[in-house]
Amino acid sequence: MAETKLFNSLGLCRRAGKCQSGEFAVERAVKAGKSKLVLLEETASENTRARFTALCAAREVPLKLVPEVGRAIGREGHVVMAVTDMQFMNMILGAMASETEVGG
Repeated sequence: MAETKLFNSLGLCRRAGKCQSGEFAVERAVKAGKSKLVLLEETASENTRARFTALCAAREVPLKLVPEVGRAIGREGHVVMAVTDMQFMNMILGAMASETEVGG
């Protein structure tokens, strides 16, 4: 159920237009200072993971690993997403926290 809460939060964020998805769009958002949180799919390649880890660390943007980002936002094949709104960031982090509490 907690994973459903996370997926619902990600989908709502996308429908509200408060995120960017895809490697190029996310990279632009982070470099422009618009990104509040970056979510990377757990199955992302090592190169993608290393690139976004370094980029987010340099810009002091939190990076979290999540399952199936693309499916959650209705964009199959997208492995990275940038949240551009503070309220949505808090909602998503809350959903992730409840997932770890329930999932252990």
